[in-house]
Amino acid sequence: MTSNKVLDLYNWFKNHGITIWIAGGWCVDALVGAQTREHADLDIAVHRKDNSKLRQLLENNGYKEEVRNDSSEFMYVMNNESGDSIDIHAFEYDENGKIIYGIEFPFGSLTGTGIIDGQEVNCIDPKHMFQFITFYEPRDKDIQDVHSLSRKFGFMIPSGYAKEFP
Repeated sequence: MTSNKVLDLYNWFKNHGITIWIAGGWCVDALVGAQTREHADLDIAVHRKDNSKLRQLLENNGYKEEVRNDSSEFMYVMNNESGDSIDIHAFEYDENGKIIYGIEFPFGSLTGTGIIDGQEVNCIDPKHMFQFITFYEPRDKDIQDVHSLSRKFGFMIPSGYAKEFP
């Protein structure tokens, strides 16, 4: 997934009245303001009210849902024949900021902004993104993302993430 494709998708959704927040590896890169590694997919968060519209827009443009054991109406992956892959995470809060549907993004976590190729994008805020990627057993790309966020925002690197990257 290239930065051009990420921005094409981001702007395409926006032009169709769908707000998304960049998550995953592209969120890390947006927060640090530069691409730090290659990405196989684009992870996004979308409000429940826009989820059906987003899915329909993708389906109408050649995307199909990937069959997976962990798929649900609020967490699924859509792929197209060109190999583009979008990992979609839907959510909804009540009027008090409590999650009432879907992925449990803590209230306030979807307040970040970042830069991809000079364009500002919505994303997960730095503190929460750092917490998300240090919550599970790390892979090399997760360790690299932790180091990128730590260098930019001064977060303490947890044990198990000490491996250095250039």
